[in-house]
Amino acid sequence: MTALITTDLVRLGADWGADKHDVIRALAGVVDDAGRATSKDQLIEDAFARESTSATGLPGGIAIPHCRTAGVDEPTLAFARLEPPVDFGAKDGPADLAFLIAAPAGGDADHLTILTKLARALVKPAFTDALRSAESDEEVVDLVAHELGEPAAAKSAAPASGAPSGAAVPGGGETTAPGQAADAAAPAPAAPATTTATAGSGTTTSLVAVTACPTGIAHTYMAAEALEAAAERAGVPLQVETQGSAGSTPLSPDTIAAAGAVIFAVDVGVRDRSRFAGKPMVSSGVKRPIDDADAMIAEALRYAADPASAPKVEGTASDSSGTTTGTESFGAKTRRVLMTGVSYMIPFVAAGGLLIALGFLFGGYEIVNDGQTIAVDNTFFNLPDVEELGLDHALGGSAFFAYIGALLFTLGAAAFGFLVPALAGYIAYAIADRPGIAPGFVMGAIAGTINSGFLGGIVGGVLAGIVALWISRWKVPVWMRGLMPVLVIPLLATLISGFVMVVVLGKPLAALMEALSDGLNSLQGGSAIVLGVILGLMMAFDMGGPLNKTAYAFATTGLGAAATATDAPELKVMAAVMLAGMVPPLALALATVVRPGLFTVPERENGKAAWAMGASFITEGAIPFAAADPLRVIPSIMAGSALTGALSMGLDVGLRAPHGGIFVLFAVDGVLGFVIALVAGVLLSAALVIALKSVGSRDSDVATV
Repeated sequence: MTALITTDLVRLGADWGADKHDVIRALAGVVDDAGRATSKDQLIEDAFARESTSATGLPGGIAIPHCRTAGVDEPTLAFARLEPPVDFGAKDGPADLAFLIAAPAGGDADHLTILTKLARALVKPAFTDALRSAESDEEVVDLVAHELGEPAAAKSAAPASGAPSGAAVPGGGETTAPGQAADAAAPAPAAPATTTATAGSGTTTSLVAVTACPTGIAHTYMAAEALEAAAERAGVPLQVETQGSAGSTPLSPDTIAAAGAVIFAVDVGVRDRSRFAGKPMVSSGVKRPIDDADAMIAEALRYAADPASAPKVEGTASDSSGTTTGTESFGAKTRRVLMTGVSYMIPFVAAGGLLIALGFLFGGYEIVNDGQTIAVDNTFFNLPDVEELGLDHALGGSAFFAYIGALLFTLGAAAFGFLVPALAGYIAYAIADRPGIAPGFVMGAIAGTINSGFLGGIVGGVLAGIVALWISRWKVPVWMRGLMPVLVIPLLATLISGFVMVVVLGKPLAALMEALSDGLNSLQGGSAIVLGVILGLMMAFDMGGPLNKTAYAFATTGLGAAATATDAPELKVMAAVMLAGMVPPLALALATVVRPGLFTVPERENGKAAWAMGASFITEGAIPFAAADPLRVIPSIMAGSALTGALSMGLDVGLRAPHGGIFVLFAVDGVLGFVIALVAGVLLSAALVIALKSVGSRDSDVATV
């Protein structure tokens, strides 16, 4: 296997300018010069595309631009020590150490493995300090290859680069390079956890932890490494389970049972959370341990020493309150539960919505009446004419396109059939873990039976999760424990929850859903515009945060009940939400073009990426601007998004797709209104940003920052 990094892929003292894109181009050139690139231009294009989705700067002066690309045939790692440092979007400042990770287009496992190992290594001050003090390319290769678990003999591209000196020979002096941590080698994510678990034999207290972030790449493993380092400093054994994209090795039941407390550093739900039931718990987002791991370890040790006063993981009969959730507030837990359900539901909405929209495009709107029957009763080999199919408005008047439309509509409708069951099932899963899934899905299906829609799905999912969690706390004989999660809990939770849903809540939920539908249908004129304003403000205020996600969830759950309709208020809500979410990044991108002197060089670079992000409905593209200047940026983008939401509702714009921005115009009803609403909001926000930034500022002052 070819080495991931060689001396040909290292540059020390690189002066490539102050623009991160220039650095990426130069690193791609290094890869090309080393003969590792099949297409330098493709490598640059793919690295830029990845950079445009989110900044790759990390705390501590690190940058890891990376991509999967057809521009290389084998995983490759290039490194540069930048002089001067370059801003890659990290909050604590520019980066002086930059890695370019290029993995083959089909090399997902390699890509994730490299990122995982690098992320863990970059938390270690000894490793980064050693990189900063390295005096030769060979020393850098030794350090990096050791962290990635590479054979020492594969560190040099050619014998002339250092083989005669013996630096690459196993057991040579270079295998213990200056500044290298003794426990740095970690060929797999679980290895450091095993090592630290055997340390600290002088104490009877041990800890376990789970780390997980939405993408499951960098922060998951950086948090794990930070916690392990802090535990080692505290002299306490710790094992960490990283629930990331590169896979997860679950903690053993014996390890969990022996632990005095558990640390959850997660931004998503913990898989199989019930394994930790009753344990004293420290809970936070995944970024806290990167900045404050020592405090989290100390807090966990306090809880382990005094379990009676500590918050605990739900799911044990010994926890008398049954409601404690550690440092997670009730509001945070509610949001996590609902967002878990929504996040698992969105793929059904996306697939179903786009398929239905394509069905309308090919088959015409008449397809809503008999589309499924047409798709099932006919084939490509015996197609009647368009008139006999009853699809006179099919694309081009073609029976072939009419049938394609019917088929797409049928597939989309089938996907939408899972929407409410998935919502309910994964809400229950977020509450009760795996035993809640089956009763949750059934309650979602029952919600459809009693005509309570997504409201019934939310209520049913919560009910199923609570009942399943309650049953899981029962004390049962040892012989029955194996039957609980696979038989007893699903059976009883479904029976109890189903009885309550059908007999007690069925009529009230159906009436509430009917009232909500009637209310949306009655929205006309001023009331519809007010709703559009509110949705626009929510989408822009926190740009991907709780309010933004709440508005988006409201739109997507409503879309599930209306995407097969030709005219429904839910379609207008979806359009208003997506348009309002597109405004912030587009407006800021425009402002950087109109008055570039009001923005720093990094902001102008972010503005280039914001064009694509805004056009694709990625509101988070505005975050770097808001973080740098919240008092002027946030009110400006809120005003523009509110205007766009109001115009969208007022102009009766409808949308059948839950995502996609300008790339799903075929799913838009009222394209002209779509364009007018979007342009108006973007112009207003851009004008306000420019006006507010211009007060008391000179272009030349900002441009040199």
